[in-house]
Amino acid sequence: MIDHIYLPVTDIDRSLQFYTALLTPLDFAGRWDFKGQDGWPDLYGFGGDRPRFWLKRSTTTFPELYVAFIATSKEAVEKAYAAALANGRADNGAPGPRPQFSDGYYAANVLDPDGYSLEICFKPWLYDGSDPVSSRAQRQPTEGETTCVPPHQQRR
Repeated sequence: MIDHIYLPVTDIDRSLQFYTALLTPLDFAGRWDFKGQDGWPDLYGFGGDRPRFWLKRSTTTFPELYVAFIATSKEAVEKAYAAALANGRADNGAPGPRPQFSDGYYAANVLDPDGYSLEICFKPWLYDGSDPVSSRAQRQPTEGETTCVPPHQQRR
């Protein structure tokens, strides 16, 4: 649903170092630098061939913002968490199960250089075909729909 997001940061060099370290174990460290013109700011994007997460210089931050990065394994969660701590950032929840969200949900939480709360999460059902979330969360019908059927229950 989201094509891209700009995260305002107060020290671009410090943030570039941090996010490069954090995103390398997740295979998202490929970076794009966009030189702003005509009133557009300089932007620094992560995500390999299709950058979706961008940093921009700012004097203002929004600490209520919460960003979760996807990991493809528990090991990737642990490596990204260790990289964040090695770059001087604060622990905000050690790697481990998060049963309050779902069985199998595995995550770690850190604070970035500007105090943003970040999560690195591994959701095995994205890779093994199971879907524990739809049993706990119910999609609401949009206008004109009478029922909502989760994708894994739809007839093909």
